[in-house]
Amino acid sequence: MRGHGEILLVSAYELGHVPHGIALPAAFLERAGFHPAALDLAVEQLDPGRIARAKLAAISVPMHTGLRLGVEVARRIRALNPSCAVAFHGLYATLNGAMLAREGAVATLSGECEEELVALAEALERGAPTARFLRSGGDSAERVRLDFPVPSRTGLPPLDRYARLDDGRGAQLVAGYAEATRGCLHGCLHCPIPALYRGRFFAVPVATVVEDVARQVAAGARHVTFGDPDFLNGPGHALAVAEAVNERFPALTFDFTAKVEHLVRHAPTVGKLGRLGALFVTSAVESLSDRVLERLAKGHRRGDVVEAFAVAARAGISLRPTLVPFTPWETLDGYLDLLDTFAAHGWLATVDPVQLSLRLLVPPGSLLEGAEDVAFNGLDEGALTWRWRHPDPRMDALQREAAAAAADGERRRVPAHETQGRIAVLASLAAGRALGPGVPTPPSGRQGSKLTEHWFC
Repeated sequence: MRGHGEILLVSAYELGHVPHGIALPAAFLERAGFHPAALDLAVEQLDPGRIARAKLAAISVPMHTGLRLGVEVARRIRALNPSCAVAFHGLYATLNGAMLAREGAVATLSGECEEELVALAEALERGAPTARFLRSGGDSAERVRLDFPVPSRTGLPPLDRYARLDDGRGAQLVAGYAEATRGCLHGCLHCPIPALYRGRFFAVPVATVVEDVARQVAAGARHVTFGDPDFLNGPGHALAVAEAVNERFPALTFDFTAKVEHLVRHAPTVGKLGRLGALFVTSAVESLSDRVLERLAKGHRRGDVVEAFAVAARAGISLRPTLVPFTPWETLDGYLDLLDTFAAHGWLATVDPVQLSLRLLVPPGSLLEGAEDVAFNGLDEGALTWRWRHPDPRMDALQREAAAAAADGERRRVPAHETQGRIAVLASLAAGRALGPGVPTPPSGRQGSKLTEHWFC
């Protein structure tokens, strides 16, 4: 299996970024003497030729959408090349291990699993048994510190095929992607990472991250996303990475992800990151209801959200919130309050309309699976999530209407504030509230920079 193309690394979707779920395993395999091929179906067509040559297809599933699409890809691979062994690796692989085994997977690997992927390739090469590589559940993440090589993007499309930085002034710049840490310290109940990592995280050496960024700058990147689950899990490490990157590439800008509580707790570090080139931070605000935030074990409260926006503003960066406004514990009044509060503070300027429509996902393996205060209604195997009903039918109906409005606005490319206004009208009608004048006016806050791909899971 050391021949060119006999191992095929496949990605279906990775938030519009050049797929780290291919680049890092490729580096491990190349270091072991393999010559993997790559196929990114987010920007490429399925290539029957590459599939026909593959003896092992390793499908990256770092997120829910990637898993759903990855299952479909696996079926197409088996139809085109029945003798090809199919493996899944990434965050969602072992959490859905039983289902993926039924789909014919020979391996499901998560956590620090790149060396295990190499071991799988070596086992298949020898004709050795592979049963030990089929795993399921949250305890299957490897508890090891890997010797991280620099990710390899050999065979992947060029960076300009991927999401770009919209600088808010009409320019779009080529963007790269890197990771400085793996895992997460925290236990937010709706997030799949705690189910796998159980409060652990691992730092990638600063020199490795800087070299990864350097190679992408050489390939045309003028901005980089640090896609760690939380860049500030290790604030000292984050600052060291940002300082080293800035010293080598002073004009390079970046964005990162961090929890609300970390933005508040590490405000001085956030200020330094702003001076080192940070343009925006993505933060999982999720809700303004303290009841909902407590139920999700978010680690912050409503007042912390206000302070996090202030911290970002003082640092000269934009805070782009992610939201889960439709949960079993949110109320219609709470949803209206979220819209009103975001509008009053000018925060809607950095909210993509789709964020106002998102419904809580409870995939297999979630820490919320089987929660007694959720009205579950069976597993939707196609969507890979447990169905649940809101105790207020108006909320379920509003979520469907808001999602349709967001999708329609995206399809017609209407300005975000118009779609936000449309959703606000739908919410007001659901509550029987009188409509105020000028609902669809542009938000007052500054939009700032963002990526051209919206944030999905």
